[in-house]
Amino acid sequence: MTPRTLSLPDRCRGALRRTLIASLASALAFVPPAQACTSFLLRTSDGGAVYGRTMEFGFRLTSEAIVIPRQFAYTATGPGGKPGLVWSSKYGAVGLNAFGLPVLTDGMNEKGLAGGILYFPGYAGYADPATTDAAKALAPWEFLTWALTSFATVAEVKAALAGVAIIDVAQPNLGITPPFHYTLHDASGVSIVVEPVNGALKVYDNPLGVMTNAPTFDWHLTNLKNYVKISPVNAEAITIDGVTIPSFGQGSGLLGIPGDPTPPSRFIRALGYAISAKKLPSGEQSVRLAEHILNNFDIPMGFIQPGKGDYTALEYTQWSSIAELTTKRYYVKTYDDQVLRGIDLMSFDLDAKAVASAALEPNLAPPPLKFDKLQSRFGTR
Repeated sequence: MTPRTLSLPDRCRGALRRTLIASLASALAFVPPAQACTSFLLRTSDGGAVYGRTMEFGFRLTSEAIVIPRQFAYTATGPGGKPGLVWSSKYGAVGLNAFGLPVLTDGMNEKGLAGGILYFPGYAGYADPATTDAAKALAPWEFLTWALTSFATVAEVKAALAGVAIIDVAQPNLGITPPFHYTLHDASGVSIVVEPVNGALKVYDNPLGVMTNAPTFDWHLTNLKNYVKISPVNAEAITIDGVTIPSFGQGSGLLGIPGDPTPPSRFIRALGYAISAKKLPSGEQSVRLAEHILNNFDIPMGFIQPGKGDYTALEYTQWSSIAELTTKRYYVKTYDDQVLRGIDLMSFDLDAKAVASAALEPNLAPPPLKFDKLQSRFGTR
């Protein structure tokens, strides 16, 4: 995947960025809830970590892969459309955007801090713009970019949260703002969840590394108590009045694990995969392991429908991403192209003056099947 360069004159960046952000808010206001995003963290056998997630939505996000250089200037959206928080990126970052914006919906920086935006319908409550200091204001879709371009560790993010506010910036004629919450992980394997609730940012330490969607993160932790007997180890046979009753076969310890696509069920299932998977070394082996886990959360068009026979806005897995926090390599595959493609962040000039971007264009021409080589193994008749 060879990035093309997106270059904007300095004097135009702020105005264009604000226009694009306003367009993003308008577009998101009319989409059905995207309630199927799933994320997790895998610990590797050598002390590293790999982060994976899926992105579901009911219409095309037209995401691009982007690389943000150091010292790239950002002006966030403040109250009433005025400028908000102003910052310059301290660290280079790679990830995926939406609608051509120079902001990340998911990504990783050069220090191995990674994270994503996930939908949080019915529970997100942002700060009131009227009572928020504009110099601290961020729009919901800007928070992740601020975190990934400004900090090296989860601890640094936590320490800085008191200095920002995520505000409700919905336009008056729309009346809504996209409901988001955020997952963050660093190279040491430490994770947090940040949720805007009742105008404040609630921060949860997340030793499990897993996050999906609504309800709130603490509810998901409580819900785990319903599944304490589930185990990847096969259940032992029981004996009743001298009769031995074995299980039907492999996987009996997981009997009862939820298989539906609701956020609570996906949380339990993702956690089951993440904690039971055999730890592998950092690099390609752990990346492939994460890919196999992500495959279990892939949603095809039509599996989730907003109404009976309603195919107008089908939520589906638009892309899945994997961030290898040790090597600083970021991988993505899309609905139309299931081949995992990678971006080596550290191979880029992170002191460049412009954001580099590359469209997620499918490469649907598979190599020819080598029937002759396989056939030869069976011999001739």
